[in-house]
Parts: sequence; structure tokens; C-alpha cells
Amino acid sequence: MPPGSSRWPEPMREQLSGTLTAAGVLVPIIERGAGLSVLLTQRSAELKHHAGQVSFPGGRMEEDDSDVEATALRETREEVGIEARHISVLGYLRTMPTITGYAVTPIVGFVSADAELVIDSKEVEYTFEVPLSFLLDPANVVRTQWQMSDRNVPMIEFHWEGERIWGATAFMLIALRKKLLKQ
Repeated sequence: MPPGSSRWPEPMREQLSGTLTAAGVLVPIIERGAGLSVLLTQRSAELKHHAGQVSFPGGRMEEDDSDVEATALRETREEVGIEARHISVLGYLRTMPTITGYAVTPIVGFVSADAELVIDSKEVEYTFEVPLSFLLDPANVVRTQWQMSDRNVPMIEFHWEGERIWGATAFMLIALRKKLLKQ
């Protein structure tokens, strides 16, 4: 369960106690001249779930996917055009349940700098990169609260050049930071 979930309102915890749909996302790390960066997407405002939010490329597992890694790689190709041949999978982060009924497994992958982005505008409005050094610095974690069912739920966010990275995506970035810093 995400950190702080024990303080979530009961309806939120109940949503997570049922059957969750498997999903995979790629946490794409790219080496640039200034160092490593993490690629994120701004989801289309037209989507049914998580419209207009910042996320990693990814989605629900389909019957043809051999495993959750295949899901993350397929979805990355579909959403932002990065082919699997440009991705070296480095490892997995712990699967995270979401209140929308998914069990999301983050797949960490190194993406070659020459990979070409081809954005599917039905799913993604745009992409942006955040320096990994920014995400690793605890001073850049914003602690906040989210109002749900008359209770305040603890949340974390990152704010980068006008972008608000929050929710499951922010928690996955914290998990990545802990793994990289061996915390």
C-alpha cells in the first residue's frame, strides 16, 4: 500500500481490497548532456481515466501481453513511440495499487538518447523531462493533503517548471529514489 494509506478514508481502502487490474508503466530514464532525466507524459484531457494528469507511459495489461514488462513496453510504443529496441530494462519497482482499481508495476528502463518520440495525441498531450538529480533531492518533495470523503489524505508532489507531479506517479518516483539511494 502507498505510504500513509492507513489514514485514508474507509471507502478508498475498500476500493483497494477488491480485484485489481494488472497494469505496467515504464519509468524512462534518458541520458542527456546535463545528466540523467526522467521522461513523463501529460495525459490527454479526453481520456476516461486520469485525464490531464502527469504520468509515465503505460496502461492495463492485455491478453496478448506475455507479462507486465511487455505491457509497459507496448504501451510506451503506443503512447510516445519509443520502440523496445531503444529500452534496456533495469528492473522493477514494487507494484502499487491505485484507487482506480489497478495494480501498477513500474518498470525502470534506460532509454537511448537517440530514441525518437512519436506522440499519440489521443492519449498524450505532450511529454517533458525532469532531471533525475531534481527528483533525488528530498528538498524537492512537496508534502500536501488531498480532501476526500471529509478527510485529509496525505499526498506528495513534485513541482517542475510549471508541472505538478502527484498521486501514484509521485509515489513511484519516491520508490525509485529510495531504491537508487538504497534507503
